[in-house]
Amino acid sequence: MGRVHFRPIAPVALAETLADDLAERRPSGYLSVAIDGPPPARPDRLAASLVDPLRARGRAALAVATSGFLRPASVRFERGRTDPDAFYESWFDLPALVREVLDPLPTGRVLPDLWDPVTDRATRSTYVELPPRGVLLLHGPLLLGAGLAVDYSVHLLMTPAALKRRTDAADRWTLPAYERYAAEVGPADWADVVVRSDDPDHPAISMIGAGRS
Repeated sequence: MGRVHFRPIAPVALAETLADDLAERRPSGYLSVAIDGPPPARPDRLAASLVDPLRARGRAALAVATSGFLRPASVRFERGRTDPDAFYESWFDLPALVREVLDPLPTGRVLPDLWDPVTDRATRSTYVELPPRGVLLLHGPLLLGAGLAVDYSVHLLMTPAALKRRTDAADRWTLPAYERYAAEVGPADWADVVVRSDDPDHPAISMIGAGRS
């Protein structure tokens, strides 16, 4: 990642700023947005915070978590329950995300989740109808550089020290996966917007690629 200028921004202002930009994207069609970041960066919270501001701008929005598209435990834990390479390579069912969410988005009919990791069974959720000009907010970790065709991306950037500090002890085995992601993918170089999220309550924003069509 090259030299990037970040400006501090309050969480509410962050949501309003992003909603302003997103509302102008694909004005006559559906819009897919990836909000990429590890759990301590709170991509779920950012996605949820965008729903009402987008609605106020005439764009209905649906937040979909990648945690609802995990592979079965027999696949995730094939190399053990705490293998960071398995977490990076095979925990998330990206083909199912494409099949059930991204590919059918132009029809407005998407599946909000597919797999319940607690019961290790299909959720049997029903499809959700997004009205015309709807915005899909796909949020979770390790989203960029994986071949997912999205229209707009936001990367929640954390330093390794902040990520380690804010990750629960039980989940610190995942940290090498994020180090690998940063080294192999460089998600901050892919994103339209980068949000420094060492403290998610005090973010800073860089609209590095938001001007791209």
